[in-house]
Amino acid sequence: MDIMKKYFVTVIIILCSSFVFSQAPDSSLMKPAVFDWNNIKVEPTKTGEKRQIFNSTTPTMANLECHVTTLNPGETAHPPHQHPEDEMIIVKEGTVEVLADGQLKRVGTGSVIFQASNYLHNIKNVGTTKATYYAIKWRVKITAEK
Repeated sequence: MDIMKKYFVTVIIILCSSFVFSQAPDSSLMKPAVFDWNNIKVEPTKTGEKRQIFNSTTPTMANLECHVTTLNPGETAHPPHQHPEDEMIIVKEGTVEVLADGQLKRVGTGSVIFQASNYLHNIKNVGTTKATYYAIKWRVKITAEK
């Protein structure tokens, strides 16, 4: 082998071994877990309250986030907005009105709402009691923030 080929092969070996050894498991990845409702911190908000369950990377997602929001009667979580992540909402209790695909829909306990990436959406408590829902958002490689 001439000197240039030896040099090239040496550089490739060094680069490859550096890559392999730098790929240690990420300790910040969310591992299997159980979140007891009674132990989740309740944070008061101007519209009700929020429980942040998790917000982390996983082995297959750039980010997986789950929180529980409770809206007081007549309150809106936020003005219509959009984001690159898909979002699923599961109504735990109460009656809400959601903007989904340009239409307002009224749903209650047990209902599931899917908000697709980059569609305007919001949610409002239209009942006479508190409304509580789980919001789950996930970010995969194509939607990951840079």
